[in-house]
Amino acid sequence: MLRLRERIVSHLLSSSSTSAPAISPLHRLLSAAAAAAPVSPNPSSFAVEEYLVDTCGLTRPQALKASKKLSHLKSPAKPDAVLAFLSGLGLSGADAAAVVAKDPLFLCAKVDKTLAPVVAGLTGLGLSRPDIARFVSLAGSRFRYTSVVSKMHYYLPLFGSLDSILRALRRSSYLLSSDLDKVINPNVVFLRECGLADCDIAKLCVCEPRLLGYKPERVRAMVACAERLGVRRGSGMFRVALQAVAFLSEEKIAAKVDHLKKAFSWSDAEVVAALSMAPMLLKRSKDTLWHRFEFLVSEVGLEPGYIAHRPVMLYYSLEGRLKPRYYALKFLKENGLLDHDWNFYTAVTRSEKYFMKKCICPHQEAAPNLAEDYAAACRGEMPSNFRFT
Repeated sequence: MLRLRERIVSHLLSSSSTSAPAISPLHRLLSAAAAAAPVSPNPSSFAVEEYLVDTCGLTRPQALKASKKLSHLKSPAKPDAVLAFLSGLGLSGADAAAVVAKDPLFLCAKVDKTLAPVVAGLTGLGLSRPDIARFVSLAGSRFRYTSVVSKMHYYLPLFGSLDSILRALRRSSYLLSSDLDKVINPNVVFLRECGLADCDIAKLCVCEPRLLGYKPERVRAMVACAERLGVRRGSGMFRVALQAVAFLSEEKIAAKVDHLKKAFSWSDAEVVAALSMAPMLLKRSKDTLWHRFEFLVSEVGLEPGYIAHRPVMLYYSLEGRLKPRYYALKFLKENGLLDHDWNFYTAVTRSEKYFMKKCICPHQEAAPNLAEDYAAACRGEMPSNFRFT
């Protein structure tokens, strides 16, 4: 791999010093790929697995797996050209190895007829070479199809930035593998009709990138399910509700709802109230929710109905948020250090910066160890000089 890169760099440097200014960067990229692709003097002796290890940088297990898809190769000419092309885009050896390990057939792509036109198309959309290098690392096999350009042309204004698209692609490649006209666009149009702005659709896809790639009738069923939770279309919570019910069957949702009713002693109306304000409760584990609920009831002294109408409290970490703030608030009240009546809900829902500013920092003289003890409590420790009782 090192020798190949030395040839590439040497060629690029000589090309940039002797070429006329009219020669495009893409042309130089193609020239570099061609110049760095030697033909094996003895094609029949080409060992694919060794090439993948020695030249591409794959591990032996990766190479063994990848070589099964490349057994037809008789020469390193085409793989060398592809590696040179990736190097010209700015991919490191490790990045190129990751691309090949993920999609071994990438080494068989035609530089002039496939890869170069894709790069030219993406450049036309305003992507820089570093942008394209980041994109190819995540796009994998979809980069070998010129249709990826039209999809990126569609996604860039929808998502608002390449970074948002890449965040979605890190989770799933559905955005690039699904049919744009028959699946993606109908789903986007429908979600817009449901009151979601493009920025909301983008946020939804970053969290659940598979959603746009599902059949439109399935997406419509998800919307109907979100509405049955008591979240109306167009409301600020509708996107979150869609994220909560995505890919959950009606049976699983019904089981979750039934569990909330029985475990928390909530009525039907209280369950609807809770899920309409905090639909992501459907994604939390039963044990996690129960431990938080039990603490709020038995230790803090809150009523189940009170929690149902302030369900966001169940989102917060028991050890990292609920307990430390409760004990800090209790300490302050018992020692007369609060100048107004802070309730627990107010204390637990404020940002850490705000809580520190209002409840911890003002009492440094009266309680010099409070900040240190609170920090220890947030780490799950029990400071000996923090008065919990």
